[in-house]
Amino acid sequence: MGGDFAPKATIAGAVLALREYPHLTKLFLVGDKDRIEAELKANEYSDPRIEILHTTQIVEMNDSGLDAVRRKKDSSISRATDLVKNGDAEAVVSAGHTGAAVTAAAIKMRTLPGVERPAIAAVMPTETNYFVLIDAGANTESTPLQLVQNAIMGATYSEHVLGYKNPSVGLMSIGTEDEKGNDLTKDTFDGLKKSGVNFRGNIEGHDLFENPVEVVVCDGFTGNIVLKTCEAIAHAIFRWLKHELYKSPFTKLGGLLAKPAFKTIYKKTNAEEYGGMPLLGVNGICIIAHGGSSPVAIKNAIRAAAEQIKHEVNPQIVARIKSYNEKAAASQPAPAQA
Repeated sequence: MGGDFAPKATIAGAVLALREYPHLTKLFLVGDKDRIEAELKANEYSDPRIEILHTTQIVEMNDSGLDAVRRKKDSSISRATDLVKNGDAEAVVSAGHTGAAVTAAAIKMRTLPGVERPAIAAVMPTETNYFVLIDAGANTESTPLQLVQNAIMGATYSEHVLGYKNPSVGLMSIGTEDEKGNDLTKDTFDGLKKSGVNFRGNIEGHDLFENPVEVVVCDGFTGNIVLKTCEAIAHAIFRWLKHELYKSPFTKLGGLLAKPAFKTIYKKTNAEEYGGMPLLGVNGICIIAHGGSSPVAIKNAIRAAAEQIKHEVNPQIVARIKSYNEKAAASQPAPAQA
């Protein structure tokens, strides 16, 4: 029931996923049963892999994440997360209230052993690679330890899902020099040097696309602004191009000749192709889709959930966080003897 166009877009996206991905063995549709059945009928679709779980409450955008979980236990996000918590499903996908999804996952699934807080990982394209932006909005305030853990989780995801061997990690700051940044980035810089990840150092905004790394680490406040700004710029550039190309017959002809190139770049920069962002660090799989997700975006969010199940990212995160914590504990000076 979550999202700007729910349940119409979410059900249409679920139908697309079931039609395209035969390896999906079961899909729970959680929400108002009558409305779900009406949308399935509108899509002229039925499938034995679908199970509808009826709920009676709706999370409003002005609800806090904590209130949404504590006071609305029969909302679609709470009941869907319960399915993963109880082992009935392997992943939950939501395009609704991000705070409610993060809170429900953290409270009901709990965090993975050794992980302080979960973080949202957004996959973003450059000309030469794809990078993981973490945290993209789960925590507006973070500690240096949490950012170091984000780097470890992001690098693990980059390696096992995106396929980058020993992915490089950059810390978002206001300068590339070691001493640049605020207290948070300076303390995190020191922690990342000892973390065991392939730490390249501080990076600035222009480095995201001109000199890209595979993992970009920042707090959720900064990350969410970066994510939404990049999305808005991509949309704006294609609008500007369309406006200029339609100015004269000559520009229209040039645009027609370049159409294949435009389509390739549009597909690469279109957020719908990536579907949703994994919430890393919880003891389960949670994919957070954009509130304005189209059916195609929902389909790809379901695909992203299936990929994370396949690649077994969580056990890898647990092992790496455990190794880091043990090394950090061993490096602490022994307490003075009385």
